[in-house]
Amino acid sequence: MPQLGGLAMGARRDRLAHRRKVCGYSQEQLADVLNVDRTSIGRWERGEASPRPFLWPKLARLLRVTPQELDRLLQPDSTEPAAGAETKSGGLDDVIRRGFLQLLTVTAAANVFPAHADATDHSHGYRPMNEHLWKVYSLASSKRFVYPLVCDQTAELATAIRGASTETARKQLSQEAGDLFQLAGEILFDGSRYTEAAHCYTLAASAAKEAGNPDLWACALTRHAYIGLYGDQKYRETIPLLELARAVAERGDTALSTRHWVAAVQAEAYAGIGELDACNRALDQAEKVHSLSGAVHNGGWLRFDGSRLAEERGTCLVRLGRFDLAEGALNEALRTTPSRRRRGSVLTDLAFLGAQRRDVDQIISYAGDALDLARQSASGYAARRLHSLQPRLVPFLSDRRVSDLNDRIAALAYAD
Repeated sequence: MPQLGGLAMGARRDRLAHRRKVCGYSQEQLADVLNVDRTSIGRWERGEASPRPFLWPKLARLLRVTPQELDRLLQPDSTEPAAGAETKSGGLDDVIRRGFLQLLTVTAAANVFPAHADATDHSHGYRPMNEHLWKVYSLASSKRFVYPLVCDQTAELATAIRGASTETARKQLSQEAGDLFQLAGEILFDGSRYTEAAHCYTLAASAAKEAGNPDLWACALTRHAYIGLYGDQKYRETIPLLELARAVAERGDTALSTRHWVAAVQAEAYAGIGELDACNRALDQAEKVHSLSGAVHNGGWLRFDGSRLAEERGTCLVRLGRFDLAEGALNEALRTTPSRRRRGSVLTDLAFLGAQRRDVDQIISYAGDALDLARQSASGYAARRLHSLQPRLVPFLSDRRVSDLNDRIAALAYAD
């Protein structure tokens, strides 16, 4: 059965039909405007098919809704199976969400049992697999392919927690749960599934607190803050969460880079609200990561080593409107040969500079390269970054090259 947004198709979309009628279209009229077969609209509304991704921008404009609102209109009105129908899996999202809820419930229930002395390392069988999954995630061109493996590991860990009855066992297994939840959140965040990602990060923070690991806890809070920075762009509301992450990180291992990573993310939040001085102070704090020696991160839930600082400084300067200073930092970031996703983000920022300078050739060059990388990685994060460029392209849409680029970005931004 076809899939849309992780949900099985077949349920009606009455909200879509209602919106069409509100906007004054019959099914035939809307089909004519979209230049699709006259039966297509009825099939969409019955849940038998979905519009092709390249039609989404125009459909959103015709229905006078935002892309996010259109996405909701295209979700089935009900996920309940029809009477007499065979009950099937709701997709990977449902599987992993149920596993997480089960794991959280089991972890909470375990706390009511009396603790006993126990020196066994209960994380031995799970930590190596978690570490392996982070490596696979970092190397995967499309992050969603790691999802089934995380589901399987979640089920294994839930079983282990169910059998743990001592305080030591609970703490060790809660730490592995906090690790795994952050990885799941990263996968969902990359797919622009921000509500589910926030849920994972909340579970990760709860598990890390139970485990008594401040660094793990602070990293979960910091990842949660990224949703405000890139998902909702609610910079001011994100600052208190990052302050909490900073306070928790101060209780952690001073040999690790946790507090410096928090500072780097704080800089982005301050840049979002135009606080140049606060942004610079946070970046200066982040730069102190270079004074650390030894293993400053674990390559999993903590991966900050300062190698991204040029990229992050450039992003901050773009947000602050300091385009004169941003280009040097962004070009320096490109020389570090970052991952596809990171490189695409840097190229998008350079396209922003091109728009500011009204340099169409720079826009086409950098945004075109970023678009190619986004397609290769199938990253929702990369698509979202490119989508944020579109308002800057409006003054140049009379140029056929820019108009074509804008259409290709729009199609990418809404692709499954």
